[in-house]
Amino acid sequence: MASSTFPRSATVVMAVLVVAALCGIHGATAQLCENHYADTCPDAYDIVKQVLIEAHQSDERIYASLIRLHFHDCFVQGCDGSLLLDSVPGMQSEKDSLPNKGSARGFPVADAVKAALEAACPGVVSCADILAIASEISVVESGGPSWGVLLGRLDGKTSNFTGSGNLPAPFEDLATLQGKFKAVGLNGDIDLVALSGAHTFGRVQCANVADPPADRLYNFSGTNMPDPTMDSAYRAFLSQRCPRNGDSTVLNDLDPTTPDTFDNHYYTNIEVNRGFLNSDQELKSSPLAQGTTAPIVDQFASSQDAFFASFAQSMINMGNIRPVTDPSQGEVRKNCRRVN
Repeated sequence: MASSTFPRSATVVMAVLVVAALCGIHGATAQLCENHYADTCPDAYDIVKQVLIEAHQSDERIYASLIRLHFHDCFVQGCDGSLLLDSVPGMQSEKDSLPNKGSARGFPVADAVKAALEAACPGVVSCADILAIASEISVVESGGPSWGVLLGRLDGKTSNFTGSGNLPAPFEDLATLQGKFKAVGLNGDIDLVALSGAHTFGRVQCANVADPPADRLYNFSGTNMPDPTMDSAYRAFLSQRCPRNGDSTVLNDLDPTTPDTFDNHYYTNIEVNRGFLNSDQELKSSPLAQGTTAPIVDQFASSQDAFFASFAQSMINMGNIRPVTDPSQGEVRKNCRRVN
């Protein structure tokens, strides 16, 4: 399938999707559009998809890992591929920051996608667009919705190590999460709840539930007690997986019901107090959630179609965070790990 004709899921209400029909040029800056590579690299989508499917055969976590890369890239100085840059003298990379080091993964797959695209159409498809395309493919291949991926981003020339410290964190409360989403131009309610739904697949380390500053199992908020919002049976299960002072790197399913399927079980889990991360359960259980995020959780738990439609729109919204489209400010990297 050519990049100009992206698939559509019947479960997505396409009317809510704001998709640019044409690439408009305004001075030196172009708008993002679906058919950006229709002439210059028409097989781009298929090329990315083939690499991802092959990678998934040996790594069932890769789809969730790739969408996380796109998220962490866009939230730090916009969707510019800056997360993919390696550290060099004078510039410490975002990938080496605390929120990413040791947990962000999938970089070799991004390299493989870039190599395949460079072989087919050299110097055409940016690394920032690779992350956007890979995210959509990862969701679709896991059973989730499709959306029209807007393309035409250039790659930035810097990485913002310090800025990575402002990424939404798994131990944060609802007010902090809402503030961080609003700070990048996203909605602190619907976009926050919808994009958090990406936790319907993937794995997470014990450190995020059993160690400070999260510690929902043993010393929540310094009380020397577990998080009272966590279902007792689920807490007992996680305590076996993540004993006090145990191996913090042990992996757990974010969604204990359908861990590798993109569906709405993330929300049905939260409804019964089985959210793994504090940031997950806050969407339903925080006093601030009543009248803001909790009704959206309820809606998505009862309607997978509603979740899919909102998730697709929120991914488009996120992909529009400060994209670099001015050639004087960005480039198409030949290697995602370094500037040209």
